[in-house]
Amino acid sequence: MSGHKDLDVVTVGHVLMDIRFVVDRFAGPDEEAAIKHQARNVGGCAANVAIGVRKLGGRSGVVAKIGLDSFGRTAIEELMRAGVDVSGIRIGMGPTGFSIVIIDSRGKIAIYGFKGVAEELHPNEVDEGLISRAKYVHIASLRVDTSIAAAKLARSHGAKVSWDPGRRLSQLGLEKLADLVKNVDIVLVNEEECFNLTHVEDYKEGARKIKSLGPSLVVVKRGAKGIYALANEFELEMPALPVERVVDTTGAGDAFASGLLMGLCRGYRLKRALVYALAVASLKVTRLGSHAVPSHEETIRYLWEHYEPE
Repeated sequence: MSGHKDLDVVTVGHVLMDIRFVVDRFAGPDEEAAIKHQARNVGGCAANVAIGVRKLGGRSGVVAKIGLDSFGRTAIEELMRAGVDVSGIRIGMGPTGFSIVIIDSRGKIAIYGFKGVAEELHPNEVDEGLISRAKYVHIASLRVDTSIAAAKLARSHGAKVSWDPGRRLSQLGLEKLADLVKNVDIVLVNEEECFNLTHVEDYKEGARKIKSLGPSLVVVKRGAKGIYALANEFELEMPALPVERVVDTTGAGDAFASGLLMGLCRGYRLKRALVYALAVASLKVTRLGSHAVPSHEETIRYLWEHYEPE
């Protein structure tokens, strides 16, 4: 156990550049479609959650790998501007990863991803000093060996561990990921990832299979249908909260993770933390950008207006 926990959440995973284009419609082969709006900012799950935590009033740090190039420089500058501790970021010899995100007028998304050096973060490069200062360590979409190292390190310092496999990693299946799942407290998956992990059609059954390996909470994120949560003390389905207009759903899962972890850091009971997280994700999808997370005050105001407790 280590002493001083001055960071709420340390994230471990990818820091990438997000280049996003808003179009009326997707272009087919040999077609051209006009770009109505474009934006560039830091992305990747680790960056998104770390910035989300800051926007919600928490303190965060990030452990990731970037390249020594203009994308890497921009990513670091944005993280620092957001007030995220970047001392855990390592520099690799290759290029910084990036995603090209194309969003059509209905909010549908196409993503082209290039991971660059993001996946080259090795187990021995996980910053123990930074991890030791965290109450929660959130590991997302990162290679298995480094994820296990980070989870074990976090637990050895008395931190709780949350894990979001992401689409690609979930395809390895639960057997290959069992050593990792055994070392985490909270698993966050969407329905597709839940199926990839368990090969079980019913997401509730899938969640039970994941939970049987040891986590105390499994949340299945169901997009517009809300969430299903399976905890030691309860299981529940929560419908999504109403939003006026869906603009950009990228980063909604990361926004949910930021909200859940910050709710728990604020001392909320689990059900309340889940509702808070739902509100954060609901507000995020009305805004453009992978970490366009609301403030704590906006989230509370939104809950006052839209949430009816049972």
